[in-house]
Amino acid sequence: MSNQSSGNRALQLYLLLAALFIAALVACNLIFRKFFVWSPFGDGEAWYQFTLEQSVGILPYPITFLITDLISELYGQRNANRVVMSGLVASVFVLLIVYVSGNAMAADWSPVNDSQFAHVFGQTGIAVAASMIAYLVAQLIDIRVFHFWKRVTNGKMLWVRNNFSTLTSQMADTSVVLLMLCAFGEIAWQQFFSLFVAGYLFKAAIALADTPFFYLGTYWGQRWLGLKPGEEAKL
Repeated sequence: MSNQSSGNRALQLYLLLAALFIAALVACNLIFRKFFVWSPFGDGEAWYQFTLEQSVGILPYPITFLITDLISELYGQRNANRVVMSGLVASVFVLLIVYVSGNAMAADWSPVNDSQFAHVFGQTGIAVAASMIAYLVAQLIDIRVFHFWKRVTNGKMLWVRNNFSTLTSQMADTSVVLLMLCAFGEIAWQQFFSLFVAGYLFKAAIALADTPFFYLGTYWGQRWLGLKPGEEAKL
């Protein structure tokens, strides 16, 4: 494979992963006001019953960590950080568009009136700030911890850096966003522990479950880019 062809492939895959990352991140911020209830063991009163109540925004969020791990593995820490910062810019830009749209007066015949739009897309400044700060802290921690374990293991044992980085960063993400929301009165402090445990356990379970997909994505990406295990593509 020529250097030019290899470079084109590397750029194409990088842009695809970045696009998926930004799409998942923006979706989190747009849908987070809906909450769902999930009882994995069914309804009942047995001791093993567990009910999860969380925002649907938590569903696509773990995908972003899988993608940053793939970019970190295939393209290195610097390029992973670039995608994280691009995601932040994209999220702020979309929220700005939503804000401007919310302040534009709806026509009388509009299928969605002003109150309906505000009810679905209205977001408090504190919630947005908490989400953005938690996102930035968690993603940067994820990338740094990922590369720490990559160096420690000499590029071997993919599952170690994939799981340890994500489990650590998800704890930071859950802690930061809940602490900020509690501190500014968005949610009661009494809810902190239950929301933290439920949210983190869900994110941790997804992080562990995505390990096969990380292996598959890494294997395919290395073959597509002509990389050796542990090698990083140049952009």
